[in-house]
Parts: sequence; structure tokens; C-alpha cells
Amino acid sequence: MTREELHHREVDMRFYRRNDGLFEVEGRLVDTKTHPFRRLLAEEDAPPGHHLHDITVRLVIDADLQVYAADARMSATPFNICPGAAAALQALVGLSIGAGWNKRVREMLGGVASCTHIVELLGPMATTVLQGIAPLRVVSTGDPEIDAQRRFRVDSCYAFAAEREVVVRLLPHLQREKPGTSI
Repeated sequence: MTREELHHREVDMRFYRRNDGLFEVEGRLVDTKTHPFRRLLAEEDAPPGHHLHDITVRLVIDADLQVYAADARMSATPFNICPGAAAALQALVGLSIGAGWNKRVREMLGGVASCTHIVELLGPMATTVLQGIAPLRVVSTGDPEIDAQRRFRVDSCYAFAAEREVVVRLLPHLQREKPGTSI
């Protein structure tokens, strides 16, 4: 079997601590083709490797995961009008990243309200925030707010199922019996 690469999508996520006490998460999406292609409404082909999309989204958040600023840079888009979609990100200012984030983002920015690719980036950006800030939150393990964060993790994924080893060992007070067994 042989295969030929026709399209390459690169998604990059980065999390930063700022010197003003805030944090930034940046997501970038780049689409390229390995062959000449004609964009809709274009008069000539774009060469191989030319960016169809090059979109960077940035959120500024605090330690409580509240969004302070949101913006996007759309360096390459299929249509000249696309960068106008970035303005819709202002609707995220004041929201907090957490349960229901992806649903709220789709409700606020989905469809014609913004850019599909911006919306696509905001989900993994939220998980990048949680991964980036987690080590900073573990330091204050005696804090009651941390227990609320731990409760939020239970049943959030396969490993954190209330009846599995991770919860049994790390959060025994939140474990649940496996169906048909007793703890």
C-alpha cells in the first residue's frame, strides 16, 4: 500500500505564566496542501506548502480561570472577510474555563457568529489551561477550594472514574463501588 499526503493540519497549544500574575494560553492552527490548489473565488492556484489557514487565538486568564482578554490573529484565511470573525472573541471575556466551556463556546461563537477554526481551537486551549495550571494548584492541597477542583475531576475521564484505581488511591473519600462489588 502506498499513500500520498494531500493535506497537513498542525495544531499547537502553549501555556504561559505572565509577570503580572495572569496567564496566557495560545492556540495555533495551520493548514497546508502538498500540491497546488485553487481557493474558492481565487483567480490562480496557490503553490504547495502555502497556508490555507494560519490562525492564532490567545486568551488571558487569571488563576481562577476567568478570561480577561481574548483575541485572534488570522494571518492566512481562505477569504479576505474571515479575519472579521476574530471580533466575536470579546464575548468570552468574563467567562470562566471549566465545566460547560465547550458548549458555551459553541453557543456563543458557533455557526456564522465566528470562525469554525477559532471555535475548534478553544476546546483544546481550555484543556491546555487545565494542564498548565494543574501543578500550580497542587501546591495548596489543604485548601478547601482544591477539594472542589478534585471533585470536578471525578468521572471526568476514563482514569478518573470514581470506581477506578486513580480515584481510589488519590481521592478515597470520593470513590464509588464498582457495580456488583463492595469496597
